[in-house]
Amino acid sequence: MGKPRILILGGTTEARQLAESLAADRRYDAAISLAGRTADPRPQPLPTRIGGFGGAEGLAVFLELEKISLLVDATHPFAARISHNAAIAAAATGTPLFALRRAAWEVQPGDNWTRVASVAEAVSALGAAPRRVFLAIGRQEAFHFEKAPQHSYIVRSVDPVTPPLNLPNATAVLAHGPFAEADELELLRQQAIDVVVAKNSGGTATYGKIVAARMLGLEVVMVERHKPADVASVSTCDAALERIHQWLSPVKDRGV
Repeated sequence: MGKPRILILGGTTEARQLAESLAADRRYDAAISLAGRTADPRPQPLPTRIGGFGGAEGLAVFLELEKISLLVDATHPFAARISHNAAIAAAATGTPLFALRRAAWEVQPGDNWTRVASVAEAVSALGAAPRRVFLAIGRQEAFHFEKAPQHSYIVRSVDPVTPPLNLPNATAVLAHGPFAEADELELLRQQAIDVVVAKNSGGTATYGKIVAARMLGLEVVMVERHKPADVASVSTCDAALERIHQWLSPVKDRGV
């Protein structure tokens, strides 16, 4: 009997950590899938598939053809569509599924958050008066801020925003996390930022900007997550490994 096959839907720090652990574990045959939205993704420690599956139906076909024993959804907390498709495909094929979903950030003493439900709402939350905005939401939805051209923007993303934003004052900063608190503090000060726009991604890799905003007393317009797919979930790599071992450990390890 062959090794259990694990497919990780990746794209996060936690997905990479899990992949590193599974790459060193000979009990499993694991692979990772990336959506392909980043032009030059970092090399992964597991065999890597890049690109979409063609919706839930396409993912279901892949799970059956590749005889996947376990599906792990370790995508970004805001990748709602792929998480939804994963839940549908897993149910259709009877493939066990759980999510590795990092906990959301919580307001701490000294934080000044304005919570919004979407990026479009974040645009309105900036108000009418011109402000200097640190836009740290990635590139996919940055176009929404073309509706508020009175502001000056520092736009940080891994890859360039395409097409370029139609804004009179927008400066691109291309960078890949993690971002240290001290560096974020320097950036906000150097750019004389008035307000930070962020998604509540959770985790530590991009939390530095939230700490820096707190230290400077800046407002953070925080885009909150939508309700996640209704699947079992864990919040750490260690918990994910424990669940994998419980579900896929060889029969001899179960005392049978």
